[in-house]
Amino acid sequence: MNHEELIGFHNQYVMQTYAGTTGLMLVKGEGSHVWDYKGKEYLDFTAGISVCNLGHCHPEVTKAINEQASRLVHVSNIFMNEYQPLLAKKLISNGFDGVVFFGNSGAEANEGLIKFARKWGSDKDKYEIIAMENSFHGRTLATLAATGRSKYRKGFHPDMPGFKFVPFNDIDAIKNAIGPNTAAVMLEPIQGEGGIIPADPAYLTELRALCDEKNVLLMFDEVQCGIGRTGYFYAWQGYGIEPDALSMAKALGNGFPIGAFVVKRKYAEVLAPGTHGSTFGGTPLACAAACAVIDAIHNEKILENCQTQGHYMKKKLAELQGRFGSVVKDIRVRGLMIGIVLDRNASELLPDLMENGLLALSAGENVLRLLPPLTVTEKEIDQALSIIEETIARKISS
Repeated sequence: MNHEELIGFHNQYVMQTYAGTTGLMLVKGEGSHVWDYKGKEYLDFTAGISVCNLGHCHPEVTKAINEQASRLVHVSNIFMNEYQPLLAKKLISNGFDGVVFFGNSGAEANEGLIKFARKWGSDKDKYEIIAMENSFHGRTLATLAATGRSKYRKGFHPDMPGFKFVPFNDIDAIKNAIGPNTAAVMLEPIQGEGGIIPADPAYLTELRALCDEKNVLLMFDEVQCGIGRTGYFYAWQGYGIEPDALSMAKALGNGFPIGAFVVKRKYAEVLAPGTHGSTFGGTPLACAAACAVIDAIHNEKILENCQTQGHYMKKKLAELQGRFGSVVKDIRVRGLMIGIVLDRNASELLPDLMENGLLALSAGENVLRLLPPLTVTEKEIDQALSIIEETIARKISS
């Protein structure tokens, strides 16, 4: 089957819901690099949108998937499997004492947070969730209703009721929004799709105290910013502000679909038997992959490399901004979660970067988003920034 025929099949038989599809067909990956159908090599600074945090085809994760696939792929949650409790223990051992529910995606994990908050508040007539403007929590109807970017909700009205939006990093707005029916405040510690916008540390400190005072749950969406992306296993650890519950997905399986949410141990009985479930959640294959991911993060000092390379990237990007201040307006860096704020729509640069061998993303409207694997090297960073510099210079001169 040749490339043109496959593209034709895609256009004819695949639902066209991804406007940004480039026509680039990738067939192989290793570490920070991928190859297309025609054999061209690219430096991948998308990592599958912060999914392949260990790089493509990490050998230990590949080994775990292969071995488990030959033993047992799926049993329902009517039965136990050996890897689900092992994975839950690994997640809790990384610093959040609670209990875990396993699903398959970030949207499912955030949907679970929403259900958890409503169930917790049901006997107190608390059902409303305060979410942030510019946020993104998923594509299901509930997570869409919690998403603070109206363009994603367009065409799917009426929105599910029970959500109220306030500006991000504005504690007074939350104080004014909390009412007798408020069950929870839900936010991303670093807004991803909205433009790589970190929460202010003082804001989170005040928010934690406010939620405690008002008997309101504080819930973090760590789907994109968690599992090592910021240089900490959980993003909240970089702030020292512990939520009551948090969601995760993306990098948890390094490409194998798995999601989860965790609630503090004192809330372990809120979602009782029959109140929540997932056919594919916590299968032995997904959990074996995720166990291998967590082991590799610790055994290979991935968090340390993320912090080291994040500092290096920040330094080099400051130099880039110094050379191209008319185009590069700001730099946002938390670990290896990077936003380059431009004077133009960031999507304009993506085709040129791809042509020159670098895969990148946009966020918001004017932010070039870089999410390299956490295994990235200084040499690969230099290569990527060289491509970005050449592309910006060409854009200025054209």
